[in-house]
Amino acid sequence: MLFTTLLSGLVTVGGALTQTTPPGFTPAVNKTLDVYYGTQSITPGLLVKKSSVSKQPTIGVTGQTLTGKYLLAMIDIDAPGTPRGTVLHALLQDWTPSGQTQNGSSILTTKATGPASYFGPAPPAETPKHPHNYIFLLHAQPANFAVPAAHKSAVQQRLGINWPKFITDAGLSEPIAANYLQVQSGDNTKRFVA
Repeated sequence: MLFTTLLSGLVTVGGALTQTTPPGFTPAVNKTLDVYYGTQSITPGLLVKKSSVSKQPTIGVTGQTLTGKYLLAMIDIDAPGTPRGTVLHALLQDWTPSGQTQNGSSILTTKATGPASYFGPAPPAETPKHPHNYIFLLHAQPANFAVPAAHKSAVQQRLGINWPKFITDAGLSEPIAANYLQVQSGDNTKRFVA
């Protein structure tokens, strides 16, 4: 009994240590989406230069065998305002396994440019400086996926996306994997430590 309790506690602690979404973000995800900007691998919470993430990244997974099609969302959860809002930086469908690898990661590719094409992080100058969290979420893509009517405006305008509600309304399953990076205005390359 004591061993089971200790093991359960360790699994809980281990899960918290491997969370690949920012604390407090819903849905919380514990499997890492491999995100590469060129040769730069993004570890969850990495603070990077705005100029280094201007082009669409390469994505993949390690230790999972994926088949079928997938949907990728990239969301800034720190848009200025009170309270802070969201900006949709990408919603790209039809990701499929490419058969290629990068650093042991099975790479996914897409030719799709929508429903919302990629645009890189560009947080405004803020005083005091506030790093923005940009979250990548990979979902299995349902057959005949379409943006739900209630979310078309948010996707087109890219503002105010409520991702948990989008997941429900679009009939998506929980994310397969996720990751996030941080960018703030100005030149920075330090690693953020929570």
